Amino acid sequence: MKSLLSVDIEIQIPFHDVDSMGITWHGNYLRYFEIARCKLLDELGYNYRQMQASNYAWPIIDLQIKYVKASTFEQKITVRAELVEWENRLKINYQIRDIETGARITKGYTIQAAVDMATQELCFVTPDVFRDKIATLLAKVED
Repeated sequence: MKSLLSVDIEIQIPFHDVDSMGITWHGNYLRYFEIARCKLLDELGYNYRQMQASNYAWPIIDLQIKYVKASTFEQKITVRAELVEWENRLKINYQIRDIETGARITKGYTIQAAVDMATQELCFVTPDVFRDKIATLLAKVED
């Protein structure tokens, strides 16, 4: 899938993220995804604070992660987040790579859906506030 927007972040694996063997604990990769997703949403102009202000929550309703290779203490990695679906749900793909070699370490995706905060109901159509952000981005891409 072609992405509409992508961001990259760099992280050096801290000591508190590894187990007794010096390998990054698997749950930390989801946190790295979250850090990249927050930057992506900032770039889009619709971050979690803005979501809340627009009276929509966007919980993760599905995620997939595949561990390809281990990362270790002090290793420098890059996390790429790519917005690939936005019409009825928000799907973001992720890749984590070693900065030095470019080797893929982990890949995955998250899917989020809008929930109307007033009614607590799942929205089956993307809210206008999000569609407006995407329209602005699409206009920039077409220029």
